[in-house]
Amino acid sequence: MPSAIADSLGGLTPERRHAAELAADALHGAIGRACGDGAPALRANAARTLVAMSGGVDSAVAAELARRRGDEVVAVTLELWSDPENDGSRSCCSPQAVVGARALAHRMGLPHVTLDLRQPFRQHVVDHFLAEHAAGATPNPCTRCNGLVRFDAMLDLAERLGAARLATGHYARIARDSAGPLILRAADPNKDQSYMLARLRPQDLERLDFPLGELRKPEVRELARAAGLPVADRPESQDLCFLAGTDGAHFLRRHGGPALRRRTARRGEIVDLDGRVLGNHGGQHLFTIGQRRGLGVSGDAPLYVVHKEPERDRVVVGPRSALATRRVEVGAATLHRPGSGVDRVKLRYRSPAVGCRVEGDPPAGRHRRLGLAFDEPVEGVAPGQLACLMRGDAVVGFATIRPAPPLARQPSLVHRSEAVIAGR
Repeated sequence: MPSAIADSLGGLTPERRHAAELAADALHGAIGRACGDGAPALRANAARTLVAMSGGVDSAVAAELARRRGDEVVAVTLELWSDPENDGSRSCCSPQAVVGARALAHRMGLPHVTLDLRQPFRQHVVDHFLAEHAAGATPNPCTRCNGLVRFDAMLDLAERLGAARLATGHYARIARDSAGPLILRAADPNKDQSYMLARLRPQDLERLDFPLGELRKPEVRELARAAGLPVADRPESQDLCFLAGTDGAHFLRRHGGPALRRRTARRGEIVDLDGRVLGNHGGQHLFTIGQRRGLGVSGDAPLYVVHKEPERDRVVVGPRSALATRRVEVGAATLHRPGSGVDRVKLRYRSPAVGCRVEGDPPAGRHRRLGLAFDEPVEGVAPGQLACLMRGDAVVGFATIRPAPPLARQPSLVHRSEAVIAGR
């Protein structure tokens, strides 16, 4: 785009080329704001595809495959977070990522739109992330972003642009049963992102396309090389987009507000299962269930975080055996199919699915609370994480893991009370 502007002006000297870049940025921003305000209203076109483009290899190949299929492809990039302390080059949704994605789209001959979603992202994702840490939980912001911010905005844009579908570079598939479509695990188990998409509504799946669902990462990179895409060998980002280039503790201190700053200012206690004080810490929000490293205390055997008491800013540690549980309660649950069909659950993005059943055989729909009984003991279940409910390889629901009651995590105290409390 800057080159086209410079050429239309008869060429610009290197020192004046910056003016063309500013003009391109201004024009691109105006188009993005118009799209965000609902201005476009194009006639529906069955061959038009909106592709979510981050500037990485996966989204670029998704766009390339749509183009090879004969689709009229439009690229969209979301700007979600801007922070001078971040490394924007390592984020998928920073101002730097927007510029890179736009340049890549134009190199591929694709029109490109940027949507500025920083305000809803802050409201629905970052503020929730901070509040949950203050409350002692460990949330997964990516699942909320996909379910509450990203896909809603892109599907709305796709409709206004007359696009028949939205394609993304996620590694997932879509399957259908007699009741409709469901998210299905990707063919590549090492790249599967079905967990991250668990919050998507089944009705939205009718308009989604995951071109990489049947591919493995080396195949995707080879397709990119064959197409001459400059991002074919670009490394993957491993950071949360709003943490890129910084660490979680620093982010919580800067953005957490008075609640987290007050807790960081005082020293909380680290105690064992019998309540004996072993040491101190700088805030319970800096720890997660199952954590072993960085505790600053030691015992006869390795110690793990087995429980947190945010109201007292206290971290309870114990042996690995104290992490195991056969049951967990979840809240804010949505079942796309009856609970009787659930046979496994993913409790973290990188953890394998474990066998389970939903207690009480609840019907499809929303439920304030549900109980999950595991086939085998499970270690390190972290409150705040998303529980991805599955039937085989299909996602049939989701919920949020609730905190376990203190006694359930303290075998010595449970023994004294002669009771086993499995859930609250």
